[in-house]
Amino acid sequence: MPTDFQPSPLAPRRTPEEEARDRDLGFGSVVSRSSRERLLNRDGTFNVTKTGRRWTDAFAPHELLRISWARFICLIIIVYLLLNVVFAALFVLFGPDDLLGPGTQMLGGRLSQAFFFSIQTFATIGYGQIGPNGLAANLIVTVEALVGMMYQALATGLLFARFARPSASILFSRHAVIAPYSGGLSLQFRIANLRRNQIIELAAQAMYSAMEPDGRGGLVRRFTLLPLERNKVVFFPLSWTIVHPLDQTSPFNGKTREELIAVKAEILVLLSGIDETFEQTVHARSSYRADEIVWHARFKSIYLPVAPESSGVAIDLKLIDEIESVTG
Repeated sequence: MPTDFQPSPLAPRRTPEEEARDRDLGFGSVVSRSSRERLLNRDGTFNVTKTGRRWTDAFAPHELLRISWARFICLIIIVYLLLNVVFAALFVLFGPDDLLGPGTQMLGGRLSQAFFFSIQTFATIGYGQIGPNGLAANLIVTVEALVGMMYQALATGLLFARFARPSASILFSRHAVIAPYSGGLSLQFRIANLRRNQIIELAAQAMYSAMEPDGRGGLVRRFTLLPLERNKVVFFPLSWTIVHPLDQTSPFNGKTREELIAVKAEILVLLSGIDETFEQTVHARSSYRADEIVWHARFKSIYLPVAPESSGVAIDLKLIDEIESVTG
């Protein structure tokens, strides 16, 4: 059975721990050896293209919940019109006497008559201007009435599910920074909740990814979990600057910005917490490439001055990306 990578017979055999390390994150050995520019986009989507899927997968419930609102509304309208066109064609197919009534003189051609009658049947409107005549037409009406009820129930359920589905709207700073921290340096990036709802028990994970020699003359993408100053907060009402100290065990230790860019380093970030409104777990993802890390800089404060008569704290989310240089 062919494999994606054939090692040289003279190459040293790798331990199970090394094989498991190179298959971390579920990317697999093929992707771990890939030199793609980015594994995870800034908006949290993965750089993965799937081919060979069935066309019916586009109508799977998870796909209809995941697509944008514009695509969802367009899809609902297109399917609605197509179903009515199909039933209108069936009415026309069974002859000119299948639809009778005074409304047939007001709608022009037979196809337009059948189409608008189909819409009335599909939506169970029934204005009484046109009616089915004969067994075939009444059978079509029976089937269309059933399909119409099922379609409306399905569309309504999907619409409600999209509104009710909990999701996180976390704003990530445009850049990460290498900033002073506790007498040394640290990797920092800042996040904030864009919505008024509260996220509790918010946990953060950061992983360092870079291309490294595999000991056989090739390169492999390896992943290292970054220890954080604090990887969990109980409440998240304001902003949170996530800090990874650059100590002796850090993969950043002894490396320069140019070296990190050369090995295509990337910081993968995963956030998970509980939406207080829905009481369900929500997630957010993002990443920072090496060229999106600003060295010798720190974040500016996003807290606004508090008036003497005010009892609250205010932040300006427009300042979340603001940084300033640090000398020395």
